[in-house]
Amino acid sequence: MGIASKIKTKYSTLPIGVKAAFWFTICNLLQKAVTMITLPIFTRLLSTEQYGTFTVYQSWYSIISIIVTLNLSGGVVNTGMVKYEDRRSRFISALQGLSTAVTMAFFIVYLIWHNFFNSLFQLSSVFILTMFIQLLFEPAYLFWAQRQRYEYRYKSLIAVTFIIALIGPILGVIAVISTDYKSEARVISYALVQICVGLVLYIVQACRGKTLFDKEMWKFALAFNLPLVPHYLSQMILGQSDRIMISRMVGDSQAAIYGVAYNLASVLSLLINAVNSSFVPSMYENIKNKKYKSVRKTASFLALFMGVVISVFILFGPEIILLFTTKEYLQTKWIFPPVAASVFFTFLYVMFINVEFYYEKTKYVMAVSIVGAGLNVALNFFFIEKFGYIAAGYTTVFCYILFAVGHYALERVILKKKGITQPVFDGGKLLLYSIAVLVFMTFCIFLYKYNVVRYVVIGIITVVALINYRKIIKVIKQALGK
Repeated sequence: MGIASKIKTKYSTLPIGVKAAFWFTICNLLQKAVTMITLPIFTRLLSTEQYGTFTVYQSWYSIISIIVTLNLSGGVVNTGMVKYEDRRSRFISALQGLSTAVTMAFFIVYLIWHNFFNSLFQLSSVFILTMFIQLLFEPAYLFWAQRQRYEYRYKSLIAVTFIIALIGPILGVIAVISTDYKSEARVISYALVQICVGLVLYIVQACRGKTLFDKEMWKFALAFNLPLVPHYLSQMILGQSDRIMISRMVGDSQAAIYGVAYNLASVLSLLINAVNSSFVPSMYENIKNKKYKSVRKTASFLALFMGVVISVFILFGPEIILLFTTKEYLQTKWIFPPVAASVFFTFLYVMFINVEFYYEKTKYVMAVSIVGAGLNVALNFFFIEKFGYIAAGYTTVFCYILFAVGHYALERVILKKKGITQPVFDGGKLLLYSIAVLVFMTFCIFLYKYNVVRYVVIGIITVVALINYRKIIKVIKQALGK
């Protein structure tokens, strides 16, 4: 039997959840890979001010979408897949109707006070109108993608993702080259692809569900998601407010530099989403069957895996930055380590929130999230003014740590109230991994000043890994219970 046949045989025996996790990761990485490949093109075609405008648009869109669509494409979709198992198409269609109704209501408000909002967001009417059209139709794609992940339909998701990933940057490059209004061209071309794909899926899902209004489903979605809006908004503020505040307090050029660091680190966020999408169904099943040890074992392994991946990413930070940008952005390397490390704590608190969602304790989630986001804005206001835009990277990782600690404590309180004495997560191991990531992050910042020493460290780590690869594989198999 050849190597290809052995791989095929081994792959065919994998559980559907493992296959889905693999392909969701590939799907996300494919999308991000195209973005990263085209990043050097856009950083050369656009000035830092123009690229900064695009970055600010993305930041505001991420925040505004939470309010204008109630982020109905979030956790409520997975819960609805269980609650309306025999009416999933109708549920998705009803969510589209609810999202559209809320978005149109906010659009009317914007039309009445458009001058105020244009001044608030520091974006022209062209950008805001583009944003609202995108907000009308992109949720349809997000609803569809959530359902594909829940039902492990990775083939169709990969196909659509590939189309978006390929056409978006190509259209963007053509648009930017073809006009002197380069900021507008980049924003509109970016939004147009999302709008077109969303529109097609909107029509398809509306036809399948045969409704845009269902009183019971709208009531359920609103009751579940309204308490979560502050949480989702807090998450987005924690991730996006840095760039907006840097733009206003320092300048668009610095916002662009920070945005590059954040975009590079966001590759890791895609891995988190893929892992979480495949972990949640089995996690919920194990909690339901009181198999907490299984959840603990898997969660600890996944945390260790993410910690190692993020640490390697940080170690190669300067090379990654130069690979995708110009020397003009090299100063990004001082922001890169803390922003990348914050992804690890994002992974942790997402795991904790899954438990909170399982028990439908959405009001508790809101409280922790609001405190974390408010603290982030306050710290940014003080430290950006005092130390410059680089400080935003360190306030970010600090607030994500607090997020993780807060949601871990909340998860323990919920379990206690439910009379569950066994922990779902191994707090000791997670604390150990967290400290290790922070220590390694600090070590790498020091190494960035001495490339020769850093390359020696990379060489030593590589040699040790190669020598002990059998032990490493053994540990992985034990962690996975194989």
